[in-house]
Amino acid sequence: MSEEYEARPKHHKPQGISDRIAYGTVRFLRFFADLFFSGRYGNRAVVLETVAAVPGMVGGAIQHLHSLRRMKNDDGWIHTLLEEAENERMHLLTFIEVAKPNWLERTLVIIAQGIFYNAFFVLYLFSSKTAHRVVGYLEEEAVYSYTEYLAGVDSGKYENVPAPQIAIDYWQLPEDARLREVIIAVRADEAKHRDVNHGFADELKSGARK
Repeated sequence: MSEEYEARPKHHKPQGISDRIAYGTVRFLRFFADLFFSGRYGNRAVVLETVAAVPGMVGGAIQHLHSLRRMKNDDGWIHTLLEEAENERMHLLTFIEVAKPNWLERTLVIIAQGIFYNAFFVLYLFSSKTAHRVVGYLEEEAVYSYTEYLAGVDSGKYENVPAPQIAIDYWQLPEDARLREVIIAVRADEAKHRDVNHGFADELKSGARK
């Protein structure tokens, strides 16, 4: 995926009450993230990725149970969602090395994960379409945030530190890779998750998947 594609603004316009609820929820969460982190994008990424790693695991588990109960193939949804969860976990482990979160931020991570896991689990049970739309909008915000982070690195606002070894190994980056290359790789992942989850929500909305 090219850097130009990764940076391209892409927004799913809310259609119907479900989409509006999903979009409003994500914008509400964005407000508090902006308020709390105030431009500290490394630390912001730690909390963001903690939350982002939840939906894929929840959705994969519920789709797994649906497949067993219906005795029908899952059409690849389980693998895609679990792969997404693992990818987001690697984002978290990478930015922990970059940001070195303090005890308050680590506590916030635990609280945020506990609240979001349970809330998302209930939402997925009641409306998987809305749940995937929420994730799509969360990933839109992630792409936007990482684009701002990248601009800050390019302008010299944030130090372009060496890439953590875990990131070099995971994304197969050059050994001399820097933070800039890590952000580009992560942003590409988030753009993919954005498109996949909006696609899942559209499929559920159309009735193509019951």
